[in-house]
Amino acid sequence: MRVILDECLPRRIGLELSGHDVATVPSAGWAGVANGKLLAKIAGNYDAFVTVDKNLPAQQRTTTLSFGVIVLRARSNQLADLRPLVPKLLAALAGLRPGQVVIVQ
Repeated sequence: MRVILDECLPRRIGLELSGHDVATVPSAGWAGVANGKLLAKIAGNYDAFVTVDKNLPAQQRTTTLSFGVIVLRARSNQLADLRPLVPKLLAALAGLRPGQVVIVQ
């Protein structure tokens, strides 16, 4: 699965997602792009978008997206706080459908 990590996530979390092709928003050249435009750029290029932006599902129309969104909820966006969520994140990726939003906490 082609996964893109939001710029607010540490890129090293991508190393934990074995079996997936992982990129980051900055590595794609989209750092600083607002959420609506960012989602449009992700469409057709990735299967999943991973973020810690808990407001994204309320602010953006996600049901029509060509990819799924996973929102990580942790104490912070530091790797030490996110790492315990990796098993649930991998499970969410395995069943993720286009337009679906999954909260992992």
